[in-house]
Amino acid sequence: MSQGENSLSHPASRRSFIKGLAAGGGLSALTARPRWSFAQDTAAAHANAAIDWKQFAGQTIALSGAIHPWSNAITPLLPEFTILTGINVTIDFQLETTYLGALPIRLARGSSTPDVFMFTTYGQGISNGWLEPLNGYYSQRSLTDPTWYDESDLLKTARAFPLWSDGERYAVPITSEAMTLFINSDALAAKDLPVPQTFEELLVTAKAAKTNGMSGIAMRAQAGGNSSPPAMGFVFSYGGAMVEHNRVAFASPEAIAAVEMYGLLLSQAGPAGVGSYEWYNVLDDFLQGRTAMAIDSSNFATDISNSAKSRVAKQAGFATFPHLAGRGAVPFMSHWQACINSKSRNKRAAFLFLLWATSKATSLRTAAAGLATTRVSAWSSEGFKKAFGPQAAEAALTNLQNADVDRAKAILFHPQSRPILDAFMIGVNEVVNGAKPAKEAMTGAAERANAAIRG
Repeated sequence: MSQGENSLSHPASRRSFIKGLAAGGGLSALTARPRWSFAQDTAAAHANAAIDWKQFAGQTIALSGAIHPWSNAITPLLPEFTILTGINVTIDFQLETTYLGALPIRLARGSSTPDVFMFTTYGQGISNGWLEPLNGYYSQRSLTDPTWYDESDLLKTARAFPLWSDGERYAVPITSEAMTLFINSDALAAKDLPVPQTFEELLVTAKAAKTNGMSGIAMRAQAGGNSSPPAMGFVFSYGGAMVEHNRVAFASPEAIAAVEMYGLLLSQAGPAGVGSYEWYNVLDDFLQGRTAMAIDSSNFATDISNSAKSRVAKQAGFATFPHLAGRGAVPFMSHWQACINSKSRNKRAAFLFLLWATSKATSLRTAAAGLATTRVSAWSSEGFKKAFGPQAAEAALTNLQNADVDRAKAILFHPQSRPILDAFMIGVNEVVNGAKPAKEAMTGAAERANAAIRG
């Protein structure tokens, strides 16, 4: 590990962040280097499964989702799935906001398609009966070969994430991401600034790095739930929670302090108009060299390191999420999931698709395209490290390890997650824009969100 990597990734040692990533997988699983030569050997790997891949030949399944790194990585491989199984796959991928708005309407109408779909509002889907329970499919030996599929190779967060309170699974995680700190190392070096570790250091550095042509830091602040992931990481890292015992908890002293810091960072060192910033504004500012630092999804690494898209590819650095002095960092993490429509007429074929799409062999292929999969073996592969970048991979894995799956699930899987997140970000937006102090804004936001829970 180079000096630069060590200074940015900081936490203790490589061994410390590897430990615990996959209980049962261990260091040997993480350092194993698969040598399959992609398409040919991928087919051979699937042939090794004790599964009759052709049992649903002739069926067609409809796959829907957002235009996203997962859809970009899986689409070129779909012809191989059809050759393997005889199952045809039709695809419908839309812009994320369009897709997330349209899908619940379609599912609520009882449509039998899509058969398989990318999904985020897990609690809403389960409570409304839209999602097919999957435990029974995993236990069918005609459908699943547990030894071949090897769930011990999944990141520990990916194994815990889809489990509902009753132990049932209604989804299969397909990607992994955690909030990560992006650094324009040239911008910091120009003022001899170290990579910040704590929130206080982040504020000092962001203010010092800000110039007339460059903001010190960019983060999402739009008044809508889709902008909430970075701010939620602040709340968690200050010791707060979004939801506890079916009550909104972001009016706590910890959460108020976290949002106050978020507001200070963006009001004092953020870009002009940051109150309207969504993830794509944050990413674009960083790619174009318009901000010295940014905090957002680890999955941005492939774009940031791509010199065809990024003006800062050579000087970009990736670091762990900041922490409060005396506390550990708790970045927000999530897994995009794929679900089977409970009204689908092709459920078993759809399940076979999910097994194939998240298998070791397929994950190695998608990881080589830069996708942050759910597989330890894929994260440790040379193809992924080359596409994603070794420093970015290390920072993302550290942030995933530091995350609190239960606190993330408590809000993501709540049946009223959307109005809760919307209320939260309206409050954050008020603080960022200077309309209200943090205590007033978050108290009002919590009252609105709790009213939505009561219905």
